[in-house]
Amino acid sequence: MRADRLLSILLMLQSHGRLTAGQLAERLEVSERTIYRDLDALSTAGVPVYAERGPNGGCALAEGYRTSLTGLSEQEIHSLFISASEGPLGDLGLDEVLQAAVLKLLAALPSAHRSDAERVRQRFMLDPAGWFRAEEPVPHLPTLQIAVWQDRQIDLVYLRRDGSMGTRRAAPYGLVAKASIWYLVAATEEGMRTYRVSRIREVRLTDERFTRPDDFDLGAYWRAWCSAFEASLWHYQSVLRFAPHLVPVLPQTFGEGIFRQIENAIPDEDGWITLPITFDTYESARSMVLGFGSLVEVIEPDELRAGVIDVAARILAFYEARDRERKDQASAAF
Repeated sequence: MRADRLLSILLMLQSHGRLTAGQLAERLEVSERTIYRDLDALSTAGVPVYAERGPNGGCALAEGYRTSLTGLSEQEIHSLFISASEGPLGDLGLDEVLQAAVLKLLAALPSAHRSDAERVRQRFMLDPAGWFRAEEPVPHLPTLQIAVWQDRQIDLVYLRRDGSMGTRRAAPYGLVAKASIWYLVAATEEGMRTYRVSRIREVRLTDERFTRPDDFDLGAYWRAWCSAFEASLWHYQSVLRFAPHLVPVLPQTFGEGIFRQIENAIPDEDGWITLPITFDTYESARSMVLGFGSLVEVIEPDELRAGVIDVAARILAFYEARDRERKDQASAAF
């Protein structure tokens, strides 16, 4: 523990130039007396560190004492600090480790690059979270992380899409975070499977180990799986007519890619535009159209138009019946 603290002191002084004993003690959560003992230990080990008292005093390293990091281009340094943003690493408990690594990198950089790296951190940031999306609970992620790292078989209890529970013995090959949503890639008796970690209800580590195939590549598998998954969705074709004041909010529903369609669409005499829209299922298309009410008209297919009319008629009948009941109850009360 002390060795880590001594290294932290050295890196902080290299990074900041001069810090008071109080500042070091606060950052390392120790007493100032401990800091002075650590400084003596560094000095005994040959590190040219000194402490000056007074208003402008502090702890510092002798001028020129620094380890330079070589072999990195300016663009490579920029990319490292941009990638050190908050994100899924926090879910893995590696956010503090990442910040420690950044501190070491800053301390090792030549002075010219060190100030430039700080400018990058203050000008670029990667935020992996999606808009209007609540964070998914992943209480079993630490256990899965251990299983993946140690190549240990696991017993899973997970929630299927239909709401039922499933159990499975699996060999966890890897964990993938896509837009802050975690997925487990695992081999099972039925072949390779991908599980959404938030749907996993129980995980039990077993003592049984598995051997990862030499030719397995997590990145290649994930790209292939994503391609197949996307191909299985969005196959219900429709043509919809949208009211003018609904058009600005369409990207929030269908994604930014719809901008190009909107730009190329020619409004009719009423200002409405007609666009081809693809959904994953008939049910999702019907729900979306019903949610927009009279601001969307189904042009094609006929089954979707008929389905919307049928549900709308049943909704109208339901409320008309309820209104009659309420009026009858009010009349009976008098």
